[in-house]
Order: sequence, then C-alpha cells, then structure tokens
Amino acid sequence: MNKRSETWSFHLMLFPGMVFVALFSIVPMFGVVIAFQDFNPSLGFLRSDWIGLSNFKYLFSLPDSKVIFTNTLFIASMKIVFNLLVPLSFALMLHELRLAAIKRWVQTTVYLPHFLSWVILAGSLVEILSLNGPVNRFVALFGIEPILFLGSNSWFPFIVISSDVWKEFGFGTIIYLAALTGINPTLYEAARIDGATRFQQLRYVTLPGVVTTVVLLATLSLGNVLNAGFDQIFNLYNPLVYSSGDIIDTYVYRIGLVNTQFGFATAVGLMKSAISFILIVVSYRLAYKLTNYRIF
Repeated sequence: MNKRSETWSFHLMLFPGMVFVALFSIVPMFGVVIAFQDFNPSLGFLRSDWIGLSNFKYLFSLPDSKVIFTNTLFIASMKIVFNLLVPLSFALMLHELRLAAIKRWVQTTVYLPHFLSWVILAGSLVEILSLNGPVNRFVALFGIEPILFLGSNSWFPFIVISSDVWKEFGFGTIIYLAALTGINPTLYEAARIDGATRFQQLRYVTLPGVVTTVVLLATLSLGNVLNAGFDQIFNLYNPLVYSSGDIIDTYVYRIGLVNTQFGFATAVGLMKSAISFILIVVSYRLAYKLTNYRIF
C-alpha cells in the first residue's frame, strides 16, 4: 500500500510537466497541416485550400534555399566542433592547476556568460564591434581602416561562432572537469612511479579517461546540426549579411511572420524538424554503440 502511494505521488509530481508538454509541444504539432495548404488565417485549418507538396517544391526552386541550408550547416557544424575542443582544452589546463582557490575563481568566471541572454550579449557586441567601438579604435592605432564587422559577410559567420563559443565554453568545461575528477588517482601515482612526465600523464592517463565523454558529447551533438542559434543570429544580423548569416530559423521567421507566407514557412520548418528528428535518432544509436549510453 505504501509503495502504491509513493508511485502516485511521483506521478502527481510529473503531472504539471506533462500538461506543459502537451499544451506547448504536442497540441501545436497539429499545425503542421499548414505546410500542405495555402493557409489563410481568416479561413483557418479546415477551409484553407489544400495544395499538397507545392510549398516544398517551391522551397527547392528558390536560390535562397541553398544559401540558408549552407549557412545553417556551416555555422552549426563549426559551433559543434569548437564547443567540443575549446572546453576540453580549457578543462585540461584548469585540471593542471594546483591552487584550488584560483581554479574555483576561474571556473566561476568563465561559467557566468552562460546565464546571460543573447539580447544582452548581442547589444554589447554591437557596441564593441561598431565603427566607433573599442575594437576599431584599437586597430586604428596601427593605421588600419575601421571595419564594419557585423555588416561584412566575411566577418559575420566567424563572429557568430566565436561569440557562441565564448558564451558556452564555461558550461562545457564543467562537464569535462566532472569527467576528469572521475579518473582514478592511482593511475597518476603509477605513472609518476614509472617516471612519466606531466605531458605523458596527460597523454596516457588523462585523455583516455575523458575520451568516452568526448565521443558521447560529439555524438549527441549531431542532433543539433541544423540548429545554428536563432536567438543569437536574430539579435546580431542585418540585411547586409543575409548571404552569410541567414539560417533556416531566421528565414522561417522572416518569411512566415514578417511576409505572412505561413504555409511556405511551415513547410521549411517541418522539413528541418524531420531532418533533425532523423539525426537525433542516429546520434542516440551511435551513442549507444560507441559509449553504451542510452536514455531508456
């Protein structure tokens, strides 16, 4: 009887979350029917004209489709790569620090940007990288002409990637530090007894100890290969950099909400969601095969 009451209490705790998921994640899925309609808000789902796959055909006939998919893949892939390598490198350096107070202070400092929204950070970046900002004033000391960083197709993608890495690498560092603390200290003691240098300990003890975590995070990141960061790019980009910074999410927002092409925008979003779902399934299968990781 006690076990039953405990089970019901757990289900009761889950109930608010399940209601939230149902209202905001499951019920809105019925809206995907818009992708197959010439949707008119005044007519609604039931009376709008059914046009089948016309929106998808129109998508692939546009020259913009290649640009937005290329931008999305490039920016998202670079974010995934550097959000794996930079936190790992920083965690390895931080792990070598022997002063615990300095280690905690550095770890807290680099972790703070993770909690700041892109509205705040983008506003700061716009001021810093403006023509009269501190970066251009600094380069002017060397006789270099001011650079319109956020208006240049050459600079914009790399600013997006580097600023995202700067914001998130502190969070990734914590994950790797947790993996490093799980390494058996006796392995380091045995390596020192055998005469291993600090570099050799890093190569033969530390790196093998975290390789499973690296492979797991890399594998799970595959599901985000089409998520290049809407909130970041939306707050940073402008029409001058559409050819290098426009991604699927910003394109859907602009076409669907600004230009009111609801059916076409829904078709783009639906295709992205379908591809992302496939990638997530593949990534979890790989995670199970490579690291024996599974959720269920």
